[in-house]
Amino acid sequence: MLRIHRKANRNVVFVLSGQLNKENIVELEKLIGAEGKDRPITLDLQDMTLTGQDGVNFLAQCEAAGIALVNCDPYVREWVTRQRTGS
Repeated sequence: MLRIHRKANRNVVFVLSGQLNKENIVELEKLIGAEGKDRPITLDLQDMTLTGQDGVNFLAQCEAAGIALVNCDPYVREWVTRQRTGS
């Protein structure tokens, strides 16, 4: 299960709690897509407990699109970086 909490002022922050999987990604994509293009988006991953290859691919795509990833566990950060660089 993934819980998504939205905070906004100038920036939009989605705080993710729980497991990021294929089913959750669809919902998160809808939420991100509903935001205006002129507002920076951040994904706060501090409370994300688990993800797999689908989640890592999604996070790498988000980062490539200019969405900031903060409070990312080191192993997830390394996995996302490898995904983005093709290593």
